[in-house]
Amino acid sequence: MTVYGARLSNSFHGEWELYVITDLKSYDDWPEHSFGAGPIPTLQERADALAQLGFVLADDAGWEWQESPTGVMDRVELLASANVRRKDGAA
Repeated sequence: MTVYGARLSNSFHGEWELYVITDLKSYDDWPEHSFGAGPIPTLQERADALAQLGFVLADDAGWEWQESPTGVMDRVELLASANVRRKDGAA
């Protein structure tokens, strides 16, 4: 079973986007889902978005958070990551 990396990030405009890093060479081809602006998507909202993209969390996977400050007075960019696999088990 192949494991991929899912990422949830917020832009400086407050929009949340989830994408899955696959073996496709261009990030433009990675499966993605936009949540729009608003609060951090819930675990269920993330699971639903992953399912729409054809993925589920890998066994025993959880979301790990990082923050990327750009300056002491600037808004912090958040990034969450989790290991995922294809829903159908295909490689």
